[in-house]
Amino acid sequence: MRFSTTLALLVSCAAPVSAEEVFPAVLKGHAVLPALSLIDPPADAPADARLSGKFVGPARVMEEGTVMGDTGASHGKRATGIGFPFRGQPVQGFSGYAMNRAEDGSVYMLTDNGFGSKSNSPDALLMFHRMVPNWDAGTIEMKETVFLRDPDFKVPFRIAYEGTEARYLTGADFDLESIQILNGEVWIGEEFGPYLIRATLDGKVVGVYPTLMGDRPLTGADAPGISAASVVGKDWVVPRSGGYEGLALQPGTNLLWAMLEKPLLGEDGQPEGTFLRVLAFDPAKAAWTGQTFKFALAEGSTAIGDFNFIDETRALVIERDNGEGDPSLKCEGDARPDCFPAPAMIKRVVLIDTATVDSDGFVRRIGHIDLMAIADPEARNRLETVAKRDLKGVMTFPFFTIEDVMRVDDTHIMVGNDNNLPFSSGRKLDAAADNEAILLEVPEFLAAK
Repeated sequence: MRFSTTLALLVSCAAPVSAEEVFPAVLKGHAVLPALSLIDPPADAPADARLSGKFVGPARVMEEGTVMGDTGASHGKRATGIGFPFRGQPVQGFSGYAMNRAEDGSVYMLTDNGFGSKSNSPDALLMFHRMVPNWDAGTIEMKETVFLRDPDFKVPFRIAYEGTEARYLTGADFDLESIQILNGEVWIGEEFGPYLIRATLDGKVVGVYPTLMGDRPLTGADAPGISAASVVGKDWVVPRSGGYEGLALQPGTNLLWAMLEKPLLGEDGQPEGTFLRVLAFDPAKAAWTGQTFKFALAEGSTAIGDFNFIDETRALVIERDNGEGDPSLKCEGDARPDCFPAPAMIKRVVLIDTATVDSDGFVRRIGHIDLMAIADPEARNRLETVAKRDLKGVMTFPFFTIEDVMRVDDTHIMVGNDNNLPFSSGRKLDAAADNEAILLEVPEFLAAK
C-alpha cells in the first residue's frame, strides 16, 4: 500500500514541475565578501573560541592554518587553498535572509553551524548579522554581528559551553539555517532537532520549540538522545541535514512556515516521496498550528536552500542539486584536478502560490528562474568562472549550497550562497568559494500569478 501511494504522489507532482515556465533574470549587481573573513569572538567567550576549527580532522589541531581544506570525496577532494584552524571565528556560511529589514535598511543574515556537523563544530560560535551590499563597489559591509547565547538555560539539553557564565552557543548545539525578524525578536529554523529558536535582537535565547506535525513529534538524526542504537523511521524521521533550511514569515498572518530541506523518512527508512513538508507555527501562541502543505521537488533536485514570502500568498524557494562547478567541465570517467565530478545543474529560484494547494496537499509552482543562466548584458559579474564554454554576457551561480533569497522591491530579488568554508569551490577548481550576493532584475517573475 505504501508503494502505490508513494508512486501516485510521484506521478502527481511530475507533470506540473516539468511543464513549469522559466522566467528571465538579468544581473544588476554583484557583491563579494572574501572567503576567509574572520571576526573576533566576544571578550567573555571561552578562550577555546579564539581558535576555531580545531576538530575538523580526526584529532585536535592547535596550529593555525596547518590542515588544508578540500572539496570532499564527491567533488574530487580538491584542495581549496585555505587551511584551518582559524584565528577567530569565520563569518562564512550565509544561510538565510530575513524578510524584514533593520531600521537602517540593512539585511538580517544568518551564519550556519560552523564546519558542517555537530562533531567538528564545538568551537564554532553561532551568530547572525546585519549586512549591506554595495553594488557599486562590489562589496558586502558587515554592519553588526550578534552571537547567540543561553544565559537563562532555555536550551533543554546540555550545550558545549555548559559551565561558562555567558553560555554562548556553538555548532555542536544547533545548526542554524533560516532566519526571520518579527516584533523585535529573532526566529531561527535549525536542522539538528529540528527546532525553532526564539531570541532577542542582542542574541539571548528566550525559547526553543521542538517540531510537531499534528500530534507526531518530528525528530532528526542529530537530535539530542539519538544514538547508533536508535531506529530510523521510528526514533527519528528527519534525515541528517534535513531540518529547517527555509523559514518564511507570512505577511498578514504573521505565521512562520518552516520548510524541511529533505523528504521525511518512512517506517522503512526510505524517503516518503520527492517532496518536502512545510509546517506552520504561530509565534503569538508559541505553538504549531497543524497547517501544512507539500513542495514538490523537480526531477534532479535534492534539497532547498531558502524560503521567503513576497506577498501574503506567494513565496520564493531556492531549489538545488548537490553539484558545484560549471557543467562544461564535467569529469569524463574518474575525478581529476582539472574537472568537476558533479557539476552544478539545477540551481533555481522557484515562485510558489501558497493559496493554491491541490487535493494531495501540493502547493502550486508558478515558475522559476535559472541561476545557471543569468543574463549579464552590462558585464556586472565581478568574478571569473572557469569553464570550457563562452560565458560572455552570461553569469552563472555554480555553487553547491545557495541558501539566501529575498524580495528587494517590485522588480528585484537578492540571492546569496553558503560557501561552506573551507570545503566548497564552484567558480574555480582550486580555490574556496567566496560569499557572494547578486541583485537580479526579474519583473515578469515577481508579477507572475
